[in-house]
Amino acid sequence: MQNFTVHQGVVATLDRANVDTDQIIPKQFLKRIERTGFGQFLFFDWRFLEDGETENPEFELNRINVKGASILLTRQNFGSGSSREHAVWALDDYGFRAVIAPSFADIFFNNCFKNGVLPIALSEEDVEELFQRAEKGNPYQLTVDLENQVITDGQGFERSFEVDESRRHNMLHGLDDIAQTLLHEEKITAFEEARG
Repeated sequence: MQNFTVHQGVVATLDRANVDTDQIIPKQFLKRIERTGFGQFLFFDWRFLEDGETENPEFELNRINVKGASILLTRQNFGSGSSREHAVWALDDYGFRAVIAPSFADIFFNNCFKNGVLPIALSEEDVEELFQRAEKGNPYQLTVDLENQVITDGQGFERSFEVDESRRHNMLHGLDDIAQTLLHEEKITAFEEARG
């Protein structure tokens, strides 16, 4: 898992509430066994017209000023639905490092931390202000500082955010569940050898 310390990136806005995991990555694309390759199918039913190839010019992520965006700004209850990690894999593979919303579905929220995407919950008012600022920016950029737990835009917006300390530590050091286990490799090996 890639570590997350300070990240500056272009903001893409998704002005929709209750976006579920089937909208993030439709079920027909869940046949892969790897964690990669899902980004091309992110928000597929919204990003493309019925032919599945032509970009929908009305969809927010297809606007030219958000190409290469790495921070997603959206509305409440983002990531509801399935417990599968594919939704986070798709966001990560597309290039998103952080998602900012007023609230997240619990399982999706947990899956983000396990896969190196930082979910940040801000108040409805702060999210609304970011939407308004993003509409004026061309492109609009934010800096997400996980070490100091603060978001800034260099234009007067600065907010702190909360992150559980153990999750913060793991993100800062790029530790997923497997990497955390491997930190104890010597003890595990010693235990296995002692058991004979």
